[in-house]
Amino acid sequence: MAAPLDFPCPISADDGAVVLLGHGGGGLLSQRLLEQVILPSLGATDGVLLDAASLTTEAGELAFSTDGHVVRPLEFPGGDIGALAVFGTVNDLAMLGATPLALSLGLILEEGLPLSTLSRVLSSAAAAAARCGVSVVTGDTKVVERGKADGLFITTAGIGRIPAGVSIGPSAIRSGDAILVSGDLGRHGLAILAAREELGFSTSLESDLAPLHGSVQALLTAGLELHALRDLTRGGLAAALHELCRDAGLGGLVHEAVVPVHAAVAAACELLGLDPLTMASEGRFVMMLPASQAQDALELLRHEQSSAAVIGRIGGEALLLETSLGVRRPLELGRGELLPRIC
Repeated sequence: MAAPLDFPCPISADDGAVVLLGHGGGGLLSQRLLEQVILPSLGATDGVLLDAASLTTEAGELAFSTDGHVVRPLEFPGGDIGALAVFGTVNDLAMLGATPLALSLGLILEEGLPLSTLSRVLSSAAAAAARCGVSVVTGDTKVVERGKADGLFITTAGIGRIPAGVSIGPSAIRSGDAILVSGDLGRHGLAILAAREELGFSTSLESDLAPLHGSVQALLTAGLELHALRDLTRGGLAAALHELCRDAGLGGLVHEAVVPVHAAVAAACELLGLDPLTMASEGRFVMMLPASQAQDALELLRHEQSSAAVIGRIGGEALLLETSLGVRRPLELGRGELLPRIC
């Protein structure tokens, strides 16, 4: 079995503990909040964390997902909160192999938000939905006092159709599976860093924000046996691999030297003391499938992103990173919130 995550300071809703900004970062604190407060309070017992839920209906298997978006700034290099909200939910559906059918969109507007900004963001959301071949069919709008919503928060939910015979999730992961990433990591996190003037940091790179369902559908159409998928948002690759390996009860080995990271992202992380493996992406995913199919999958992924790569293999009892020096150590999970308001 994969080694359990280390929670040295358990939290409880009864001991006076409060929510911290780090609880939203996608790392160790996020998982602690989910496993020790949110999931038990809702009556969830298995603790398996998926991007979307699979629902069995008379019309077949459906995927259902919901997501909240709190990015700051609202508009950033390569995208904005409107496109982020649409693509984020479409991508969560895609991680179960689903084609999106319909979306809902809820707005929480802060008093003082320029209507011109709202119009641009909503136009961007509409364009993103059209690109994905899906419509926003329902929604809601609320307004809160000045200073209470960081300008604009968006909540989206989506329904998608899972093809017959497709069952993607941690329970399908097998020892020996190859681990692939669909492109280079961390561009979204870097774009948000650069957009915050108070950090005095600049780059020409844009967010990797993009829909992923087309790539997943291409893999399925090619007849590949996709065992598990996870988009690399909060917490980055490290968080995704920890969740998948934990839920599969298996370990794995990732080779740092072949993990694709753009030079600008690597330089920024070195300068700021960040780990590229924990940096958020919004148009990348990690995949597990039989090693015998890895090369075919890689060729398909490289039609979209030339930087797609095979980065490791599932197996063993612990999730390890082999460094560029050949040293193997546990793959570390981010512990807190290094980059608030990113998605």
